[in-house]
Amino acid sequence: MPRRTPPVGELVERAREGDSRAVARLISLVEDESPLLREVMAALAPHAGHAHIVGITGSPGVGKSTSTSALVSAYRETGKRVGVLAVDPSSPFSGGALLGDRVRMQDHATDRGVFIRSMASRGHLGGLSWSTPQALRVLDAAGFDVVLVETVGVGQSEVEIAGMADTTLVLLAPGMGDGIQAAKAGILEVGDIYVVNKADRDGVQSVTRDLRAMLALAERSEGAWTPPILKTVASRNEGVDEVVQAIEDRLVWMRGNGVLTERRQSRARDEIEAIATTALRARFAHLHGDARLDVLAAKVADGGTDPYSAADELIAAL
Repeated sequence: MPRRTPPVGELVERAREGDSRAVARLISLVEDESPLLREVMAALAPHAGHAHIVGITGSPGVGKSTSTSALVSAYRETGKRVGVLAVDPSSPFSGGALLGDRVRMQDHATDRGVFIRSMASRGHLGGLSWSTPQALRVLDAAGFDVVLVETVGVGQSEVEIAGMADTTLVLLAPGMGDGIQAAKAGILEVGDIYVVNKADRDGVQSVTRDLRAMLALAERSEGAWTPPILKTVASRNEGVDEVVQAIEDRLVWMRGNGVLTERRQSRARDEIEAIATTALRARFAHLHGDARLDVLAAKVADGGTDPYSAADELIAAL
């Protein structure tokens, strides 16, 4: 027997009161493209816009999950509520996340001030789930002070996270060729804070030096934020407090320079455009075989009109 979904207003209120099951249910509605999704987003809108969204990216093996867990601990020590979205590769069989939240960050499993959710990328080319912006809104409206978004860490996701986060952390580690990879992936343009993790290993000075040299080549306008380079050993919580302080410094700088509002408006613009494009694509999907399309196609084929004019006429008729 299918599980009954409580009214959206009730779910939102419960989520704002700290009910993790209500938060999970709302995110599930987002992921499942529920018919209730529009109602959910409308109910969340008045409560969103307060959380600091921090993206965490980097190549596989640099310690993203360990670093995320360490950051959660540091924030919880200051009394802040923390949400975590871990965007994982999709299972080729079920479409679900290969790595679940049960195998991540077990130290925080019983902490009511922490919510951890694994989300499948579901083949999205950028590596992030298409529903990530809506899931972020759920956590924001639910009253989390900080939301950490950990990416798959492959290819374009390293760049795409910058469009969804207020602050982007780029993790590197010695011995992985990260200097070259950073230049190739373009993450030197998107990182707000660079963290060289596993700093107890040989080669950390070389990675730091190469990274500093490449950052020096980047063009930055006067008064722009200068990304700091920090070293951590996340498995031992070494250097994590400095990273948290850098994140807070970045937030203060963004607020003082109008960058925070600008980035959030840009994010909203991209989200609106994506939703509108999806809706238009769905409408056009029904055009194949439509009499109007056939008539216009005949005109183009006979030379009675050009394809651009025909397309304009078709769009105007929708």
